[in-house]
Amino acid sequence: MADSDDTPLPGPWDVLIIGSGAAGMSTALATIQHGARAVLIIDKSPAHWAGGNGYFTAGAYRTAHSGLHDLLPLVSNVDESKDAGLRDRIDLAAYREEDFMADMQRVTGGRCDAVLADTLVKESRDCIGWLKSYCGVDFILSFRRQAYELEGRWKFWGGLALSVRDGGKGLIANLNASARRLGVRFAFNTAAQRLLVDEKSGAVVGVQAMRKGEPYQIRAKSVVMCAGGFEASPSMRAQYLGPGWDLAHVRGTPFNTGDMLLAAQRDVQAATKGNWSGCHSVAWDASSDPNSGDREKTNEFTKSGYPLGLMINAAGERFVDEGVDMRNYTYAKFGRAILQQPGGIAFQVWDKKSIGWLRDEEYRDEIVPKIKAQSLDELAEKCGERGLEAKQRFVNTVTEYNNAVKAHRIENGEGKFDPAIKDGLGTQSTKARLALPKSNWALTIDEPPFLAVKVGSGVTFTFGGLAIDSETANVISAVSGKPIEGLYCAGEMVGGLFFGNYPGGSGLTAGGVFGRRAGKSAAERSRWGEGGWQARL
Repeated sequence: MADSDDTPLPGPWDVLIIGSGAAGMSTALATIQHGARAVLIIDKSPAHWAGGNGYFTAGAYRTAHSGLHDLLPLVSNVDESKDAGLRDRIDLAAYREEDFMADMQRVTGGRCDAVLADTLVKESRDCIGWLKSYCGVDFILSFRRQAYELEGRWKFWGGLALSVRDGGKGLIANLNASARRLGVRFAFNTAAQRLLVDEKSGAVVGVQAMRKGEPYQIRAKSVVMCAGGFEASPSMRAQYLGPGWDLAHVRGTPFNTGDMLLAAQRDVQAATKGNWSGCHSVAWDASSDPNSGDREKTNEFTKSGYPLGLMINAAGERFVDEGVDMRNYTYAKFGRAILQQPGGIAFQVWDKKSIGWLRDEEYRDEIVPKIKAQSLDELAEKCGERGLEAKQRFVNTVTEYNNAVKAHRIENGEGKFDPAIKDGLGTQSTKARLALPKSNWALTIDEPPFLAVKVGSGVTFTFGGLAIDSETANVISAVSGKPIEGLYCAGEMVGGLFFGNYPGGSGLTAGGVFGRRAGKSAAERSRWGEGGWQARL
């Protein structure tokens, strides 16, 4: 991506967008669609770090839909005219708006903002269509991440079926190409520092920024903040998420340090909202760089194979029910559980029966250091060299688990292992009960070879943000309770959607839904004096 440091900054611009991630570029494309002419995206990152956290994702988008027939027109990896054999082997159930809303309510404990969540759910499908048709996003059915091939059929699971070709890299490339084709300008190495406010009206009219050591005032009719959360700031993580969070690994961009969240509160008394002590955090390769994601490996440091095995801490104890729910409803909260363990680490453990189910993208030899053994005792010894403190307790934990699995099978029948559904293969019976059950996909771990991987906590994005008007994406004033003229917000900076957890794929969708609304509103406001609020569609 070419660095546009030669872009004249002062303006005036119709719309100024802070942040070059998926939400920022979706916003920019919406502004162009609704009549804005001069649109500038600034980012404090250098050009080769463009794309924010979106670049580091798997590119998964959660949307309501009515089944396979509804999604096939959106995707490029199943041609209805050529791939009838494949199409007929796909099991992909409808995921209705009520299903999406039920998942939002369930995983957030009923604390998601009802109006924001309703907007997200009801606009999800239309937004996906817009991202494809107008923004040029190349969607695919996510066979590798969200489906298992069982008995010759592809079974999709967890309410999530769409991703983008080449993941986050492909998503950002698609959006960037469309934005540049439509005339959006970019300025990197340009850090917004302060919001500029009209003294008479109180409207936001631009930003004070710094580019390569030089100060600039960038004037704009509308400003949209898409600058991410504070996940890359160790001090803010420790302050808001709690003790120990400064030690978590950063999954994505190192440039999301909460600057604009603080500036909006300081400069225009923006209202805050949502779960400021919560974040999206996952099981993450403990050997990764703790300070930023890897631009080449991106999402491959995620270690999401725990439902197929066990997670055991340094004290030799399990600490979560690995099978309590489908992976994309638990992975975003289990990073916190890992960080709370001794040393902030854990070991994921499998045997011969489940190793073959692990995804190469996350577990191939080239991507993660593996601990291999021919017995549980040997595995414990080798894990001891990597931070396991209670080797015998580790062996005992696996043995007790194995005995519970066997007792469950004797009492309930062998059952059928099926990773695409909650298969009920558990550990609890009248003969043996674990203090912490494994509710589904419980297979004994007793056949060599054995495999373990050391994981820590990788923080993706923070849940606390700013309050917005769900219709316009205007930032709300903490003083008046009304929208702040000229200031909008989308992406991770929006507070109130997620609490403690989130349904996988809903973050990118939210960035699209509210970025589209912010872009429309910002463009319409920028056209005052040119016929009022009528957007040119």
